[in-house]
Amino acid sequence: MKRLLAWLMLVPIPAAASAAITAPEIDAAVAAIHPRVIEWRRDFHRHPELANREFRTAQKVAEHLRALGLEVRTGMAHTGVVAVLKGGLPGPAILLRADMDALPVTERTAVPFRSTATGEFRGRTVGLMHACGHDAHTALLMGAAEILVRMRARLPGTILFVFQPAEEGVPEGERGGAPLMLEQGLLDLAKPEAAFALHLGPFLPTGTVQLRPGPLMAGSDFFRIVVTGRQTHGSRPWSGVDPIVAAAQVVNALQAIVSRQLDITEAPAVVTVGAINGGVRHNIIPDSVEMLGTIRSFSDAAREEIIARMRKIIENVAAANGATAAFELMPAPNPPLENDPALAERATALLKRVLGEHGVTPGKLLTVAEDFAHISRRVPSLYWWVGITPPDRDPATAPANHSDLFYVDEDGIAVALRSLLHVAVDYLSAGTDSTPD
Repeated sequence: MKRLLAWLMLVPIPAAASAAITAPEIDAAVAAIHPRVIEWRRDFHRHPELANREFRTAQKVAEHLRALGLEVRTGMAHTGVVAVLKGGLPGPAILLRADMDALPVTERTAVPFRSTATGEFRGRTVGLMHACGHDAHTALLMGAAEILVRMRARLPGTILFVFQPAEEGVPEGERGGAPLMLEQGLLDLAKPEAAFALHLGPFLPTGTVQLRPGPLMAGSDFFRIVVTGRQTHGSRPWSGVDPIVAAAQVVNALQAIVSRQLDITEAPAVVTVGAINGGVRHNIIPDSVEMLGTIRSFSDAAREEIIARMRKIIENVAAANGATAAFELMPAPNPPLENDPALAERATALLKRVLGEHGVTPGKLLTVAEDFAHISRRVPSLYWWVGITPPDRDPATAPANHSDLFYVDEDGIAVALRSLLHVAVDYLSAGTDSTPD
């Protein structure tokens, strides 16, 4: 914590030592490695892999890190790859993280490296796509590792590079992602005192980044509801109990939690039913209906209130229809992701110098979720968004993350790499003669 406060309070000064890692040196290194980063990114894009199945991706990452001479550990949380870089000067330890997994999305972009891969998801063969930018995250952290290895002799402290699987969530019945990496001793490998990560965002123009102190992204829970009735002929509904009607009423009633029962002036919240499965034929009322959905909240108190109200509504609405209902929360929910205020303040000023005054915009609360939040609860952390929509497109209408038309302006990858390196080196160098100028 003392180091963190020193990093915030430090007034930038010209580097006194000729060996200091300078801002122009970082930018030149990014420009030089950018073509290779793009090659890596396109290769990963052509070969997307689902959560806990990132075998090829992990192998490519590990090979690169070993070629750099780093201490590498593989197999964390199934397919995670971790490497430690020890700088040539004394200093703190930090963590830099990228996620590696793709999504069950069939790609519709026209890029020449478009994915045609398929995989199995929930028992179905589906198209696979890096529809969230994790291919770029992985590639740019590989680039960051190579640049920082070249600067090792003048680099203070230690860097823990984390290539994480299963950020998008684990397959049913499995564990993984950041929670499992933490459980398996991730932080013991270097004991970082600060952690940094970023995400590409099509809602921002290329050349800009967005961050804010405090809460940034929502906590997320995933739930399953099973409404059970009694099967009968569709022409005689009175001789059975219709779980479809009961399920429909449950969906409608759940919407009243956010619209009428929570104080949303404090923070937003979301309750979404995203899938309903029940019945096989037009004239058969089934025994049961399954519903899958998600909860988004920005505090533990709001989460607990939403869950309690959901249980009450689900059970009572089902009972009113003569049915029964079971409500189940999936394991390993994500807590809200919060940025350390000191890190956010320091990085905002730094990135305005790097990208220009208009290159940094204040962030707003986002109801998407991130399992980096598990790390941020253990280590003071900073997470920011990087724009990837080119000048000839409108960020307001650009295909969103998880869209089958998700598009990355690859110039934005260079901006992301620059921002990550500047923030990392600045933090490591704070209070030493090697503070970047």
